[in-house]
Amino acid sequence: MKIEDIPIEAIRRPLPRQNDPEKVKALMASIQEIGLQEPIDVLEVEGQYYGFSGCHRYEACQRLGHETIRCRVRRAPRAVLQRHLA
Repeated sequence: MKIEDIPIEAIRRPLPRQNDPEKVKALMASIQEIGLQEPIDVLEVEGQYYGFSGCHRYEACQRLGHETIRCRVRRAPRAVLQRHLA
């Protein structure tokens, strides 16, 4: 697994999530003050990035207008992606 900054627009979020608006707001304040402390996890499958966790951090960075987000990237075959979508 490697850590890299990925363009937010390049990360697909295939599963709908319901975020807590207060948690997103608190994260936005924290990220503005001290930066993103914990990367989100993404799967890289055939050159495409898929995010399944870190929904609140992802939304906070997106709302703050960040172009990239720090990610823990794990390369995986399509079969692993299918298991996440099942």
